[in-house]
Amino acid sequence: MANITAVADLLGATQLFGGLDLAARRVIASQMRPATFSNNESIFSSGDPGTEIYLVLQGRVRVSALSLEGRELSFHHFERGMLFGEIAALDGGGRTADATAITEVQAMTLSQPALRRAIEQTPALALAAINMVCGYLRRADEQLVTIALHSLEVRLARYILEQLKRAVTPNKKSQSSFDLEISQTELALRLGASRPKVNLAISSLESQGAIKRHGNRVECDVALLESIAN
Repeated sequence: MANITAVADLLGATQLFGGLDLAARRVIASQMRPATFSNNESIFSSGDPGTEIYLVLQGRVRVSALSLEGRELSFHHFERGMLFGEIAALDGGGRTADATAITEVQAMTLSQPALRRAIEQTPALALAAINMVCGYLRRADEQLVTIALHSLEVRLARYILEQLKRAVTPNKKSQSSFDLEISQTELALRLGASRPKVNLAISSLESQGAIKRHGNRVECDVALLESIAN
């Protein structure tokens, strides 16, 4: 079982629980239970009851949904220190999307009753939950608008720039390379496109000199990517 203080520290970096002091986060952590999932294992499906929320300790989880045409769209990837599954646990409805482990995943779960008790006892937690859900809605709207209005090349350039920002280490203000840790199939799901079309978009960015690939390492011309992204 994961160390309670270590779990409490991870909770402190989340939007939902970040406003709680360490003692309160330790209480939450003590109520959480471990869960493990293998590569490609379904964690939950759209419509399932939201009986708990998840905190990722290790691995990567894809949250996605199917369009009316049967095309899968990946909303987000969740990695160490990230929470997912909150919406259905908060409102008592069914899951709004599918969650799938795309690597081996170790997680901690908090039951819906425990989450609701914490919210009832801590009003600030309710406000944090509202802000968190509003953030999800804004990002989902932005993603849908981006897919509808922008070319795949633009979407890919924006995705790469986002990964560069996340790859920045504390002692660097910027970075021009990162490790692409997902497959091209996963990348296609994130961008709302087919894998062959994503391959063409990658080749286009390479031919323009915006990126260079060395295995999983991607070197970037940030200024050129920004001009393409805008």
